[in-house]
Amino acid sequence: MTVYIAFFCTGLRERKGAFFMSENEKKPYVTYGSCGCGTCGATKEITGCRFSLSPMTDQFVDIILDSIGKVDTSKVWKATDKLSTVYRGKRNHVLDAVKACFVRSWREGVHMTMEATISRGCPGDRDADYFLSEDDVLLNEPQIQDIHFPVDCKFALYPMGVENYMEYIAHVVNLAIDRNVYDKSSHYASFLKGDVQDLFRYFDEATEYCDKNIKHYIMEITFSVNSPTAE
Repeated sequence: MTVYIAFFCTGLRERKGAFFMSENEKKPYVTYGSCGCGTCGATKEITGCRFSLSPMTDQFVDIILDSIGKVDTSKVWKATDKLSTVYRGKRNHVLDAVKACFVRSWREGVHMTMEATISRGCPGDRDADYFLSEDDVLLNEPQIQDIHFPVDCKFALYPMGVENYMEYIAHVVNLAIDRNVYDKSSHYASFLKGDVQDLFRYFDEATEYCDKNIKHYIMEITFSVNSPTAE
C-alpha cells in the first residue's frame, strides 16, 4: 500500500508539471510601453480595418472565400484567420478593398452582415504589417462602382485623446445627414440606410475628416443586407 501511494502522488506531480504552469514560471504578459491616447505607436500613416462577413446561408463558406479571393489587395497588407480578415495601409486603399469584399459577397435574397472595425493612430500600433502605396489609384473601384443594392447600417465613432469628442461625433453624423444616408440615432449608435455606393462614399468622407482632425479614432460599423426583419 505504501508503494502504491508513493507512485500515485508522484503521478500527480508529473501531471501538474505537464499541464499546469508552476509558480516560478512567468506568464507571457504583454506590455505597450508608456503610450497614451492621442499618441500613435506607428510613425507611418497606417489605417487598418478588421472585418467579418456573416452570410446567413448554407453556402456561407463559398461566399466568404469567393468574395475575399476576388479583391485586388495589391495595395494593402492583408491577413485572414478563422475569425476575420484585416487590411492595413493607406486609408483610401483599405476602404477600397473592404468595399470590394462586401460588394462581391452580396447575393440576391441572402441575408448577410459585415462587422468592421476601422482604426487609425492607435498607441499600440507599430510600423509593421502594412503596405503604403505611392499613388491613390483605386484598384477595385472600377469593377464595382456600377453595382447597386440597398444596405442598412449602424456605426459608432470613438475619437480618442480629445476632450471635446462629441463635437467630432456630431460632425460625422451631420455629414451623414448632408449625404442623405442618415436614418436615426439610438443608444450607442447612429443608423444609416441607402445604396451601397452612397454609404461607402460617405464612410470615405467621414474617415478622411477623422484622419485630418483626430490623431486616434476607432469606428465600429455593421452593414446588413436582405434582412428578413422589417424594422
